[in-house]
Amino acid sequence: MTRLTTGRRALAVLCIAMLTPGLAAAAAPILHRAAPDFTRTDFAGAKLRLGAYRGKVVLLNFWATWCAPCLEEIPRFSAWQKRYGPNGLQVLGVSMDDDAAAVKRFLQRHEVPYPVVLGDERLGLLFGGVMGLPQSFLIDPQGIIIAHYEGEPRFSRMESQIKALLPRRGD
Repeated sequence: MTRLTTGRRALAVLCIAMLTPGLAAAAAPILHRAAPDFTRTDFAGAKLRLGAYRGKVVLLNFWATWCAPCLEEIPRFSAWQKRYGPNGLQVLGVSMDDDAAAVKRFLQRHEVPYPVVLGDERLGLLFGGVMGLPQSFLIDPQGIIIAHYEGEPRFSRMESQIKALLPRRGD
């Protein structure tokens, strides 16, 4: 049995709780407001500043290597990055793992074609308190958070909202 740190155990419990519909509307106060800017170094060693992605549609995904629904999202988000990236989508991953080595191992074994940074409680608080995983925020090209997704992924809804924000081909 894997021993969990206090922070990881709390997040695991909340990850499970987030799978129950109707729980945790903590991020609601930041909807329709400017996304908080932050700067972190990604796992490729590059500086990532959220504000540098203005003009793009950003899907900001908070996840962890131990969260099953999170791991279900990553292949879909990777496919969206490849498909919609040329049209203006940028997926950004924020791992809430306690151990950067676990994230590095995960990224070495899986193709993730978008930047991933290590998050923490402080970064989670900027986004209304990321109390459970997965959580994603859809940010429009002006930097406004227009949607918040929690728990089990609802891919069709997410993809339709992303496509609605992207420029139409031929326009």
